[in-house]
Amino acid sequence: MKFWLGFLLCWQVAGFTYAAEAPALADDPVIEQRLISIAEDLRCLVCQNESLAGSRAELANDLRREVRLLIKSGKSDEEIKEFLVNRYGDFVLYKPPVKPTTWLLWFGPLLLLLGAIWLLIRTIRQTQAGSKSPQVLDAAQRAKAQALLQETDSKK
Repeated sequence: MKFWLGFLLCWQVAGFTYAAEAPALADDPVIEQRLISIAEDLRCLVCQNESLAGSRAELANDLRREVRLLIKSGKSDEEIKEFLVNRYGDFVLYKPPVKPTTWLLWFGPLLLLLGAIWLLIRTIRQTQAGSKSPQVLDAAQRAKAQALLQETDSKK
């Protein structure tokens, strides 16, 4: 009985030691370095907030494998990025190009800032204009105000 318990314990421990094994790198360190430099400019399509170089998603592993094959086939960095953009769109790039379909992405924050500054200046000017010219009461309004003041004084 102790033998089987020991065997099961060893089997469990052995399973844990192989669980976090790192994926194999390319045979050539130059290819791997070039892969990392390209992958840092690309977005992981699953994580979306992580570069392709840092992602551990299965799709990221597949894309890195694809990039390695393209590097080995002699493609330039730009050709590899163009291949991925044709396949997945501009979203795969961390810095998408400035073109009509991405203008809102590039210039939207600036437009929002300018709009907020304009609204702030307009509000300040309206507030200042309202406080400079006090409202003048006509005779009927003055009489009503005097009556209210006298009424409150008599209650005290």
